[in-house]
Amino acid sequence: MTLNRREALTTAALGTSLIAVPGVKAQRTPAPPPARGYDNQRIPDLGDGRFLNPLMAGDHPDPTILKDGRDYYMTFSTFDSYPGLVIWHSRDLVNWRPLTAALTRNIGSVWAPELCKHKGRYYLYIPTKNPTTSWVIWADRIEGPWSDPIDLKLPNHIDPGHAVGEDGTRWLFLSGGDRIRLAPDGLSTVGAPEHVYDPWRYPDSWDVEGFSPEGPKVLRHGEYYYLITAVGGTAGPPTGHMVIAARSRSIDGPWEHHPGNPLVRTTSLDEKWWSRGHASLVEAPDGSWWSVYHGYENGFWTLGRQTLLDPIEWTADGWFRMKGGDLSQPMKKPGGGQAVRHGQALSDDFATLAYGTKWNFFRPGPDERRRARVENGTLLLDARGKAPSDSAPLLLIAGDPGYRFECDIEVAPGGTAGLILFYDDKLYCGLGFDEKRFVTHQYGIERGRPANPHGRRMRLRVVNDRHIVSFHTSGDDGATWTRFDRGMEVSGYHHNVRGGFLMLRPGIYSAGQGTARFRDFRFAAL
Repeated sequence: MTLNRREALTTAALGTSLIAVPGVKAQRTPAPPPARGYDNQRIPDLGDGRFLNPLMAGDHPDPTILKDGRDYYMTFSTFDSYPGLVIWHSRDLVNWRPLTAALTRNIGSVWAPELCKHKGRYYLYIPTKNPTTSWVIWADRIEGPWSDPIDLKLPNHIDPGHAVGEDGTRWLFLSGGDRIRLAPDGLSTVGAPEHVYDPWRYPDSWDVEGFSPEGPKVLRHGEYYYLITAVGGTAGPPTGHMVIAARSRSIDGPWEHHPGNPLVRTTSLDEKWWSRGHASLVEAPDGSWWSVYHGYENGFWTLGRQTLLDPIEWTADGWFRMKGGDLSQPMKKPGGGQAVRHGQALSDDFATLAYGTKWNFFRPGPDERRRARVENGTLLLDARGKAPSDSAPLLLIAGDPGYRFECDIEVAPGGTAGLILFYDDKLYCGLGFDEKRFVTHQYGIERGRPANPHGRRMRLRVVNDRHIVSFHTSGDDGATWTRFDRGMEVSGYHHNVRGGFLMLRPGIYSAGQGTARFRDFRFAAL
């Protein structure tokens, strides 16, 4: 049975799966409902000994995971959002909570980092674009403080993966099958990059974005080093991105291709998760083994690449295989480990400012932090620029297909502020106001400016119900609401239209003059 594209998208949006029975028309059966946590957000732990992907909903791409005794730490690409590289903590691989943002200084767009620990010290190897290079920061405690970034001067590679050779030498494996040696302290490189591995190639008939060997992760297990790599491109056709593996008895090679390559690949538009790849392997508290990687949710490129958890099995011939199938159904949780409550509330009373772990500036300047502060349950955000495009808005990661958010907003004379759904500075939508007029944002431009009957203070609400967006206003603190006469459809606000590998994020902005005041921010998944 096959679906056309529209049917596949509709099936995923409705949360259903299809069952084919010979001689009987295919029927839709409900997929398991997700569990719910803070603000009704979906969470992986179903509470009955099972979990349902995504492991980390919303934009959590290029996961890098570290097992450190009984603790697990994980972080992700954060691109132009700062503070960046939020480190999450778990004891059971399923439930996670944010600890800290390790990177506070804007060093460029952060891609596919590597978190590791060597001789008691934690390291983050960080590739960036604009400029294209790789950096390292370190800390003696995972909570920080983390060091200032050190430029490793690697202009032609991305996605460093840390490895330690059998003789104790340290290496970074890089995109394209290359590697470079690290100094013993891990804070500089030795020599030049060298090519050591020719990745497995898929058939020419497959629909992919490009070869793009990237995301190398090296694991030493038993007699072998295992090199896990992504090929096929990160986005583009849903069938492109995939996981391949090779092994060697020495860090120096030669590398033998896994006979089952590719180990993970989306093969049909019917599947729940598209473009799956960029995998790491990790051992659970009960001794079982798992893989974390990312994928796009069918029909929801706008949510970015979400982190997925897939069980693996070591086979008698010394290889491993993935066991989770298309990851659309619940699976038994790994055993052992004490669970922490998953996620964090996105609603905010602004008693404190969760700067970095919740709120992030988009492409901030060196002094951006000074713009935001809290006083008496109010977020004060100094104006910058003329619109969201140049105002460095404050943004959240929301991982549900449908949600609403609202806030009480007060603008200063000459100021403009509002609520937005923001992909990047060229593609966003939302509603703002000054003391006399509303301003609508659509396609990354400012459009209508109807009269504002509420003056300098009102409550705004944005509803994003599976890409159908509506705006609502209230002049009496939310007692009554008026639907704003402008609706939008935002399913195209994503990477395959705009590039950048980002997600459509809810947020707030303050532009023009003075300081905008935000109170009682409320978020609820639908």
